[in-house]
Amino acid sequence: MTQPANNAPLDFFWFIPTHGDGSYLGSERQQRPQEFAYFREIAQAVDRLGFPGVLLPTGQSCEDSWITAAGLAAHTERLKFLVALRPGVTSPVFAARQTAALDRLSNGRLLLNVVVGGNPVELAGDGVFLPHDERYEQAAEFLTIWRQLVSGETVNFEGKHYRVEGGRLDLLPAQDKPPLYFGGSSDAGQELAAEQVELYLTWGEPVAQVAEKIERARRKAAARGRQLRFGIRLHFIVRETEDEAWAAADRLISKITDEQIEIAQSRFLKEMDSVGQRRMAELHGGRRDKLVVAPNLWAGVGLVRGGAGTALVGSPQSIAARIREYQAIGIDTIIGSGYPHLEEAYRVAELLFPVLGLDGQRRTPRRSIENEFGVGFYGNKRLQAAS
Repeated sequence: MTQPANNAPLDFFWFIPTHGDGSYLGSERQQRPQEFAYFREIAQAVDRLGFPGVLLPTGQSCEDSWITAAGLAAHTERLKFLVALRPGVTSPVFAARQTAALDRLSNGRLLLNVVVGGNPVELAGDGVFLPHDERYEQAAEFLTIWRQLVSGETVNFEGKHYRVEGGRLDLLPAQDKPPLYFGGSSDAGQELAAEQVELYLTWGEPVAQVAEKIERARRKAAARGRQLRFGIRLHFIVRETEDEAWAAADRLISKITDEQIEIAQSRFLKEMDSVGQRRMAELHGGRRDKLVVAPNLWAGVGLVRGGAGTALVGSPQSIAARIREYQAIGIDTIIGSGYPHLEEAYRVAELLFPVLGLDGQRRTPRRSIENEFGVGFYGNKRLQAAS
C-alpha cells in the first residue's frame, strides 16, 4: 500500500467474521450466519478495495481458520491470510506441514497468528489443561520446532513438552519464513513475543497504555538482540460526520440487555485468565456510561464481545488523527473490523483510506466517470444539475 500522509508505513488489514455477523450486537435481528459464500464476498471486496490482508479468528464458535483461508485463497488475488497457529492444540510438526501446504497453495500469502489461549474452559474442551505461564513455555518449544522445520532443517528436539526425532519437511513454504504475529499482555506473553515473533499485537487501549505495553515488549526484544514490529486490533465506525458515527455506535448496542452485559463481564473476569481480556474489561467495567475511554475510542463492543472490545468512532479526519497517534508510538499495522463487516469495509476504504493516504480502490479505471455520480461530460455537454 502507499504511505499515509505522515510518511510512516501502515498496513490496514480487515476481518473475516467466521463466528457470524450482523447489524446489532446481542440480537439475532439482521444476523448473518457463518456461511462460506458470505466470507467470500467480504474477502473479494477487501481484496479489490486494497486491504492487504485479513484476520481469521479461532475458537469453538468459529469455522476453522486454515480450511476457510484455503477456500478463500482460491477466490482472491493479493489478499494475505492471518490464520491461527495454536500450540498445545496441534503438534508443531503437523502445523509446519499445514503451513507449508497453505503457503504454497496461496502463493506465499500466509501469515500466522500465534494463539496460546485465554479461556481455560474452552482450552479444556480442546484437551489443554496447562496453567497460564506453562502454556507459554510450551508455546516457546512449539515455535522453536516449527521455525526450524519451515526453514528446511532436520529437527532433533527434546524438551519439557515436546520430543522430535528426525523431523523434517520435504515440501517447504513458498516464503522463506512465514511471519509470526502474536498478542499477549502478560509478562509470559511478552517474553514469548520477544523471543519468537515478528509482530506484536495489542488490543485497542488508550494511546498511553499501548505505549507503555509496547515499550516493555521492545525492551524485552532488545535484550535478546531482536526488534519487533507492532500492530493494533480495533473495530471502526467511520461516517462522514461525528454525529452520524456516534449515532451508529449507539445503534450497534441498542439491543443489548443489562443481563447480557452482566453475564458476559462475569465470564471475561472470572472464567478467563487472559491479562489482555482483563485490561479490556477494566476500561469500562461493564457500565454503559463509561464507554468513551479516550478521544474517539469507544468500548461498547466489549460489553458483550470477548477479545477486541474497542472501536474508533468518528469522522474520517478524527479517526485518522487517532491512528497517527498510534503510529507515533510505533504501530505500523492495523487489524480492523466493523458490523456488518462487508458494508463497513467499504466505508473504511472509501472514507478513511483517502485521508490516511492509502491507495484504496486500485482498480478504478479513471477518475472522471461519465455518469450521474460524477461531474462528467457526454460529448461536449456538461451534465446539468436539473438532468
